[in-house]
This record gives sequence, C-alpha cells and structure tokens, in this order.
Amino acid sequence: MSERPSPARVAVVLGGSHTGMLAARALAGLADRVVVVERDELPAEPSPRKGLPQARHVHVLWSGGVLAMEEVLPGIGEALRAAGARRAPITTDMVALSPRGWFRRWPESHHMILAGRDLIDATVRARVLADERIEVLGGTEVLALRGSSSAVTGVRLREHDGGERTLDAGLVVDATGRGSGAPRWLTELGLPAPARREVDSGLAYASRLHLAPEQARGGFPVVNVQMDPREGGPGRAGVLLPVENGRWLVTLSGTRGGEPSPADDDFLRFAREELRHPVIADLLAQAEPLSDVSFTRTTANRRYFYERMRAWPENFTVLGDALAAYNPVYGHGLAVGAQSALILRDVVRRRGWGAPGLSRRIQKAVARPVGAAWDLATGQDVFYPGATENGPTLRDRIVAAYVDRLMYTATGNGRIARRVTDVTSLERRAEVLLTPSVLLGAVVGPLKPPLAAPPLTAEELKRVGMQ
Repeated sequence: MSERPSPARVAVVLGGSHTGMLAARALAGLADRVVVVERDELPAEPSPRKGLPQARHVHVLWSGGVLAMEEVLPGIGEALRAAGARRAPITTDMVALSPRGWFRRWPESHHMILAGRDLIDATVRARVLADERIEVLGGTEVLALRGSSSAVTGVRLREHDGGERTLDAGLVVDATGRGSGAPRWLTELGLPAPARREVDSGLAYASRLHLAPEQARGGFPVVNVQMDPREGGPGRAGVLLPVENGRWLVTLSGTRGGEPSPADDDFLRFAREELRHPVIADLLAQAEPLSDVSFTRTTANRRYFYERMRAWPENFTVLGDALAAYNPVYGHGLAVGAQSALILRDVVRRRGWGAPGLSRRIQKAVARPVGAAWDLATGQDVFYPGATENGPTLRDRIVAAYVDRLMYTATGNGRIARRVTDVTSLERRAEVLLTPSVLLGAVVGPLKPPLAAPPLTAEELKRVGMQ
C-alpha cells in the first residue's frame, strides 16, 4: 500500500481557469501532489461554463504571456495553433486607430495568439491534466482558509453534495478570479484588510460572434478602433478579432453614458454611428451573425496590494484576477496570469519548498508583472468621469501626457512603435520607454505623415467584398 504524501508536500490551487491550471503545472514536481479545487464541473471540450461568463468576449494572448506559458507548459503554443488558434504578428497584422491616428502596419515586432477563450482554456486544461501529479476536485466551493495569521495549513471546502471537509496543504494558491474571497479569508485569520485600489471607467461590453466572408476565413487582420480619452465625455471602442473556424468575434464597448446596447438589432448601428470610425461596421455588413449579443459590466480595474501588508501568512499566495483584475479591453489578464505562474515556479525552485518567508517572496515577485499591466490598464481609464473617487493624480497626468506623445510618435515612427509594443506585449518593462533614444524620438515626433484611412490592403478589401 502506497503512503499518502504529507500535507507539507501538497499544493492546493483554488480555481481551475487559465491562471489556476498554469499554477498547478508550475507546482507539479515541486509538490508531491497538486489538487485543483474548482466550483464548476470542468468541460472536456471547448464549451461555456457558468464560472467564466467573460469568455463570450474578446481575449488575446500577448507574446509576453505566450513565452511564459511555453516555460511552464512546453509546446503549448503549437498545441493552441493545432487546435485552431491563430498567431498574429504585431503590428503587421493589425489595423488600429489609436487616439492619435491610424498606426502603420510595421514589420513584426511581437505577436498575439488569437482564439476564443473556451478554446484557450480547454487546450491548456487538457495539457495540464495529462500530468498524473495533478488532480481536480470539480463542483467544489472554497469556504475558508484553515490556519492562523502566521501560517495557512489548508482549506475548508463544500462539495457538490453539500458535505464539508478540510483539505490540508503545505501551499495554497488562490486563483479564483475577480470573485476571490481572499480579503475575507485573511481577516477571518486575524489579519488586517489589504490596501485596494479600483479604477472603474463604467465600461460595458457587448460581443457577438460572426462568420467571416468566405474569402476572409483563412485569415484577416485584427481591427481595433480605440477610445480617445482626450475627447471628454464617454469613450467608445470596438475590436474585431479573427478566431478559430473562420469566425470573427467582435466586442463593442463604451464607458458611462456611452455604453452599447445588449440588443441584437442595435449592434451594427453602434459600430457604425458611435465609434470613431465605421470600419468595423463596414466589415460586419459582409459577415453573418452566429450568436446573440453577450453583455457585461464586469470590467473595473481592481488591485489588492497584498505585497505591502506588514504581516503575511506562510503557505499562501494570490495570483491572477484574484490579485489584480484589469479592464479586459487591454488584453493583459491572460499574459499576467502566465507570467505569475512562471514566477511561482521559479521562486519555489530557488528558495525551496517550505522555506521561511517563501509566500511573501512570491507575492512581492508577482507584483512586478501585475504592476506593469496595472499601469497600462489604468493609465487611460482613470481619466473617464467617475473612474476614481478623487480623479487622476499628478503622476497619472504626467504619465498619460508622455504616453500620448509616444503613441502619436508611433503612428509614424517604426522604431518607437516597436518600443511601445515591447511594453504592451509584456515582453519588456516600461523603463524601456525612458531610454535616451526613445525620449529623443518622442521629442522629434512621427517621421511619416498621418494615414487618412484604415491601412487595409487592396487584397484584404477584395476578400471581404469591399472593393
């Protein structure tokens, strides 16, 4: 009879979505046993589930996240493409209207993986759960942490039949997403509430799946009409994302007073009349709707500063949206989750399982990619009316002014555009934008004149019946 591993070598991951699955894989081999606790019963195939309603909206995987995923789960990029995901070079395969004009389609600097969220999650989940060291408790709700203010020793669970039990663990990772109970769980252990900041632009999302015109089903650029916070009043935006099976997933969004409607018959009108340019509406006129409109208001940027807490319990860490949730329009949540899982693995490897202060070191380390994405997400959102209680800070205004100048320069300077995408792809830290050459480029401004129209090629226009 085999001996069950000691709780000291058991890792429990709360949440079986993107970040949770990657965290489980990151800990496999470092722990003797990894248990994923998930409230839903996870589907075997790419399909919707109750605990992930945001899957109906646009998601992208920036290359910074893809690189981290490859470290944790080698071959995942190839597996995603084999499942139908597309690799889109940036900015070569992107038609984007920035607040300062159309971007040119410069030679590839970075890339995105484009697919529906259900496909991304199912592909990652299948690869992770093929590892026999990882098991899933589906249909199971987390009720509380067990332990004290100095150390977490396990979790209290409610199973699908209503029964409760305790699962002992040497490390508990919270990856339960926006609905995380970690602030309450920690106060129940006697710890103070964590510092928190929320920047809520009041953004609402309306999304719909379309079948692309036949000649465009083999590939088409991402089309993105961004908001311009300088205009004052509500911001409105739209993105057309070519995903698997020759389909286009389109998300329209608007801040307070400019929200899209959840009505199917208003979707095309909003794209044509409310966005800063009607290119997405022109493309949708050639496509066939395949779904009803999905609508959500769960888009606020919210961050807990657990790394600043004076006391932090051993054996507990918080990752993903449970730590910081971003406005989905910037597409950084999946990438930050992957980078955090990689950091989790590397810190545990370097310090050793159960080392004193290990959890605090993990929490401080994951704050770096979280902070980078936070600054990107809130840098514009903070300027919309009602986004914060006190409005943008002086730092917010200075940073926004510089970023605005960089975005203007990037419309006509390929070198600066590459530096900007270094940061937006989460491959490099924001410090790259403060080097002397970038500062000089921002002073000089764009080297090419502005584009007067979306940079779609004649061939692309022909494939969608617009020429």
